[in-house]
Amino acid sequence: MQSYATDYSAALGRKSLLNNVASSSRFASAWSPVNWVREKLAPGVNEKASEKEVAAAKQAARAQGTTSVFETLPQAITKKAEVVVKEKQKERAAFHKYSTANFKISHRKLNMLANQISSKPIDYAILQMQFSEKRAGRRIMNMLCTAKDHAIRYKKLDPSRLVVSQAWVTKGPRPPKQVEPRGRGHYGIRIKNNAKMTVVLSYGKSIEEKKAEEFKKKLKKAVSPHMHLREDIPLRNPSRGWTW
Repeated sequence: MQSYATDYSAALGRKSLLNNVASSSRFASAWSPVNWVREKLAPGVNEKASEKEVAAAKQAARAQGTTSVFETLPQAITKKAEVVVKEKQKERAAFHKYSTANFKISHRKLNMLANQISSKPIDYAILQMQFSEKRAGRRIMNMLCTAKDHAIRYKKLDPSRLVVSQAWVTKGPRPPKQVEPRGRGHYGIRIKNNAKMTVVLSYGKSIEEKKAEEFKKKLKKAVSPHMHLREDIPLRNPSRGWTW
């Protein structure tokens, strides 16, 4: 009888132990690190905090002394940075530089076209290249149209005041020499030169303004009686009066 009681008590102890293990394993699965990572890193919609919540969080951070370094900067530095940003925004480009690619042409021939469009308004230069008899005129016309478009679109320049202030020609890389066979066993060396043109567009005076300045210069010069008379200054080398 005594052995039966001991066996029954041992069975009850094993049962309670199994129940404790099951309950502990159940609670352990509830706080699993895998589930925590899944909850934290799972994709979801982030709601933007309102202005009141942000202000309250900043105030709580100031009370705890955990504010951001950028919020504790002196006001002088921030104002100076704002002034620098505004000055950069006010600064605008005063010119635009553009060039063609290297193409097959002599630099001497291309320099004649550069002299033709230098110091001319951009529209006048494009018109000159449009009706030019030179083979490179069409290429230079396309380059000027592209430069004008870029200056207006990217540099925000006024197209009515644009002038080709500078135009120069640069030699390209020297190509390899070619052998040109000739009669009687002779041969020559042929070199195909290439060059490119660079222009600078900036603000300048139009043709009408230049004509007005030239007219003013002519008025300032000493003139004869049949031309425009100047009445604001005394005459030069006045006559001695009657000569008889």
